[in-house]
Amino acid sequence: MYDGIPRPVSSPPALSRHRTLRVAATAIALSATLLTGCAGDQDSADKPRSAASSLKGFPVTIDNCGTRTTYEKPPERAVTIHQHPAELMLALGLKDRMVGTAFPDSAVLPRYRKDFAAVPELAKKEPSFETVLNAEPDFVYGGYGSAFAEKEGRSRKAFADAGIDTYLNREYCGKKRISMKDTYAEIRAIGTIFGVRERADKLVGDLQQRVERTTRAVRGTPDVPVFVYDSGDKAAFTAGGKGLGTEIIRLAGGRNVFDDLDEVFGDVSWEQVVARKPEVIAIYDYAGAGGVERKKQFLLSQPALADVPAVKHKRFVVLPLTATVVGVRPPYAAQDLARALHPEKFW
Repeated sequence: MYDGIPRPVSSPPALSRHRTLRVAATAIALSATLLTGCAGDQDSADKPRSAASSLKGFPVTIDNCGTRTTYEKPPERAVTIHQHPAELMLALGLKDRMVGTAFPDSAVLPRYRKDFAAVPELAKKEPSFETVLNAEPDFVYGGYGSAFAEKEGRSRKAFADAGIDTYLNREYCGKKRISMKDTYAEIRAIGTIFGVRERADKLVGDLQQRVERTTRAVRGTPDVPVFVYDSGDKAAFTAGGKGLGTEIIRLAGGRNVFDDLDEVFGDVSWEQVVARKPEVIAIYDYAGAGGVERKKQFLLSQPALADVPAVKHKRFVVLPLTATVVGVRPPYAAQDLARALHPEKFW
């Protein structure tokens, strides 16, 4: 499973703790609800039961990737590791709850650029445990599995021992195939944790309408065979059937030629790429990946790929990696890809 770290190659494209106590919960017993999260088999909020709280909707209990957390009140000082959790929080209007971001791996969406710039950047890549603690967070939200790398001292247990709650993007719980429904469930889970469920529901509704417009536009068109090129030279590192990328391609009126690869990401041979005759190549773009133009030139320079329809006709589509993982971008990515695969359906 992809962990947010570029896969190294040997030729182009070359890729690539102090306050430990969190702010104590001060809720006074009155009345509220307890929600047990289990949407999409991973996270959500269920039917409420009677509980004591001074805040409406709290305490709330969320199950996330095997970690069960009860929030007595919404987090007040959040740190996001990786860009897509940051953009999701900004989309929910939670800038005032963010005390740090880390690892921006693509250009920030224009609508969030100003707010994103107002949040302190803790590190260009994953920050150290000490760096995160120095920001004095009460909540850390990780986008890729590497956010909580045990070997780097950033395990979820280490944060819990320091009194800090954590949440990992559901795509890295590793239990099932990911679909657009997981994007909606992720938004609602974060909305529940931060006490902004109405905002989350509105955002989900807007994104669902965008997807519906896209699928309606391409309905009845032949599926376009698409090969996802992430990286690699001796072998191709591509998106498999378990990842959200495959769902995005399907919604856009295409078909991932490696949708039978039972992984989020995995290696395939170039001979397999040739045999599956993709008509379009979707190039994933992210920081440290060597650059889109280098990737294109690599593909175009390989004699073995010369007769692949996508290479022969230079049909390349660029997708930021952050647009293909659980967050606010996938519905937009489906729309952008649909325009590239079926331009005649969009004016």
